[in-house]
Amino acid sequence: MSDRFRLTIAQLNPTVGALADNIARARAAWEAGRDAGADMVALPEMFATGYQTQDLVRRPAFHREAMAAVEALAVELGDGPALGIGAPWAEGDKLYNAYLVLRGGRIVARMLKHHLPNEDVFDEIRIYDAGPIAGPYRIGPLRLGTPVCEDAWHDDVAETLAETGAEVLFIPNGSPYRRRKLDLRMQHMVSRVVETGLPLVYLNTVGGQDDQVFDGASFALNPGGQLMAQLPPMVEAIRHLDILRGPEGWRIEPGERTPQPDDWEQDYHAMVLSLRDYLRKSGFARVLLGLSGGVDSALVATIAADAIGPENVRCVMLPSQFTSAQSLADAAAVAGALGCPLDTVPIEGPRDAVEAALAPLFAGTRPGIAEENIQSRLRGLMLMALSNKFGSMLLTTGNKSEVAVGYCTIYGDMAGGYNPLKDLYKTRVFETCRWRNANHRDWMMGPAGEVIPPRVIDKPPSAELREDQKDEDSLPPYAVLDAILERLIEGEQSVAEIVAAGFDRETVRKIEHLVFISEHKRFQSAPGTRLTTMAFWLDRRYPIVNRWRDGS
Repeated sequence: MSDRFRLTIAQLNPTVGALADNIARARAAWEAGRDAGADMVALPEMFATGYQTQDLVRRPAFHREAMAAVEALAVELGDGPALGIGAPWAEGDKLYNAYLVLRGGRIVARMLKHHLPNEDVFDEIRIYDAGPIAGPYRIGPLRLGTPVCEDAWHDDVAETLAETGAEVLFIPNGSPYRRRKLDLRMQHMVSRVVETGLPLVYLNTVGGQDDQVFDGASFALNPGGQLMAQLPPMVEAIRHLDILRGPEGWRIEPGERTPQPDDWEQDYHAMVLSLRDYLRKSGFARVLLGLSGGVDSALVATIAADAIGPENVRCVMLPSQFTSAQSLADAAAVAGALGCPLDTVPIEGPRDAVEAALAPLFAGTRPGIAEENIQSRLRGLMLMALSNKFGSMLLTTGNKSEVAVGYCTIYGDMAGGYNPLKDLYKTRVFETCRWRNANHRDWMMGPAGEVIPPRVIDKPPSAELREDQKDEDSLPPYAVLDAILERLIEGEQSVAEIVAAGFDRETVRKIEHLVFISEHKRFQSAPGTRLTTMAFWLDRRYPIVNRWRDGS
């Protein structure tokens, strides 16, 4: 019996619903493993359908087609290494999140996910049935145990597999990115190898799906938690892991160990990848956005240029009487540094026409927010007209601080198909701009160097909807606002707890009130990249109508 086993792991990027394409990618990975002498080629969780499918997988026609595609693939790949692939599996009236092992023209092992996650962005109890804990399966000389994703975050599945003869744990995953998520994964997986004394291979998918980004960063551990291999984050990779049997049992040979970037780079890469995949998987090749001369739109333009190339990013300046000469110059500087085309479409004429039409109805009232927001909504109208005419997706540019407190105009600057900054607080916007100016990577399609002039980052933020307007006329300084928001949203702290941390009570109560009354805006907002533990949408689900306020 051989004392060597080669496992090819394919950290790849599937597309939800693209069954034929996903199967073709699985076939290509299998061929790469076969050519490298693999005993088994492994793909991530639910690779056949893409992940997450949400309620799509509950449609009988969909999951039946996915099952049939995997069964046909098994027949096709009858001669060569085994293939592990995630796919739905139905039995009677039960539907499972399954991991299937194909070999010799048939499915030889079937692992049905036992622990169904029902927190954060997951609703798997709603979608799937919990399967029984499966035992290990043999491929050549090796008995593998496969906890499916969440199953490895609990000790019972891995312990059962170890007790029933598994010699290596292989864990297929669809684990989405959030800041420092890899550290959490590593903690859980080290616990599994310490508890079982078995080597472990953790294979994660990669790519963007709606608001979620799957960051890859797959890894392998030997008993004791020794890191033997680490794949790069946010990119596709196929790697061959050699596992050898010695006096102490099976051990993974040292492989590539890619250093993992810091939080700033990971967040930025996530925003680039999520936008790139959202466009590609939706069928869009170009984008446009309103480039105001401010820091948020400058950062979105940069992310877009890095995602799809500056020539595919159309920037539009829509000045009004309140647009400063500096903003005009700053917008031109950003577009010029990035190499993006820039158009200018003044809105004064349309604004005069709208105000004239409304004058009989507005007579006797004082000018205020309604008049200010006409400008924002006209900009949204102009940009959507360009989007419709030329087939470019409109990007919206509001950061998490603004989205949290409703400092944005529904049907105005909120108009658009995607928002890379939706989960990035304003203070992090500033620092992310500085990071991008100082760093360039080979996955960025935009130019290197200082692409966002420091004056754009450093000037006082303003919506420029009235004379001498500044954001701090309506909101606390962003350093204070963001600190309160992080405690309210990510920390779910009470007003009393935040006040006890040194913040002014009336300010905290005002911010809490703004967060609650803005739920209707967020409900209608564009999707955007998830970066934190409490992104707006699936992480945080609040009622639109809510009269409760924290009186502490």
